[in-house]
Amino acid sequence: MKNIGLLPVIGIILMAVLSFANFTGVTIAGLAVIIGIIFFFVNKLREKQPSRESGLDIRNVGRDLKQNGLWLWIILPVGMNLISIGIALLFLPDYLRHVITRTEAFLTWDLLVLLIFQLAFFALGEEIAWRAFFQKQLYKVMPILPALLLSSLLFTLGHTVLGDSAVVAYDLMFVFINSVLFGIVFYKTNNAWVSAIAHFLANFSSVVFFLWFY
Repeated sequence: MKNIGLLPVIGIILMAVLSFANFTGVTIAGLAVIIGIIFFFVNKLREKQPSRESGLDIRNVGRDLKQNGLWLWIILPVGMNLISIGIALLFLPDYLRHVITRTEAFLTWDLLVLLIFQLAFFALGEEIAWRAFFQKQLYKVMPILPALLLSSLLFTLGHTVLGDSAVVAYDLMFVFINSVLFGIVFYKTNNAWVSAIAHFLANFSSVVFFLWFY
């Protein structure tokens, strides 16, 4: 395995520590994304990586999307969202109220165009930080499966919102599953633009559900 280098290690440690911040009641876990993006580009420049090797290659998105079977992995997170909402409708309505409370300021057709841009922007940022930087750096020191699970675990912890334990656990379970799926898409393509498409579609599908039904 390759030497991970001191600079990426610093970035990984900072991101990991910040992932736990929300448990303290201080909601700064989102800073992990900013740090990941900064370290991604700094490391890219330091190693003089071409776009294809770096994990962020917009020129080959079309080619990557033609990979056999890839669209199944891209669409799976949307399916997981529908499953999570369906189960919640039957057994855990507090989960739906929890999500609505957090997002009701944005859940309006009047802001839909702005919301689409926001979802796309945040999806790409998280994929650069957690997949193109964090997950890819872990490849250098461990096999793909533990790298995928560890990066997804920390990504999930960073999305923690304190509240009813059952609701929070249910929410985080599906965040983790979808994170693993995003990580698989990135692993198959080595392209955060493509995993960001999966991430955006998953987030957008949830928004559309709440706009239609609530």
